[in-house]
Amino acid sequence: MRRDINKRQAMEEINEFFKQEEFTSENMKKIKRMAMKYKIRLGEYRRMFCKKCLSKLKGKTTIRKGYKNIKCRVCGATNRQRINLNKYLLT
Repeated sequence: MRRDINKRQAMEEINEFFKQEEFTSENMKKIKRMAMKYKIRLGEYRRMFCKKCLSKLKGKTTIRKGYKNIKCRVCGATNRQRINLNKYLLT
């Protein structure tokens, strides 16, 4: 059975998904595939999951040279997220 939805409905489903506290990597894979199909950018949601195993991103966090490095507890991969230091600097 095929499910036909439009881009707005897909966006609402993605937003509802990320409001959950916990999610599995299989569900994340489905949501990511839906976002690619309807050409929806995940934006800030990309910081919530590991890029390698697609599980909820938790682990050891270090900050160096404008990047926040998070080592995934599940697979051990390092996820780098850029930090905008200009908003933290006092002028």
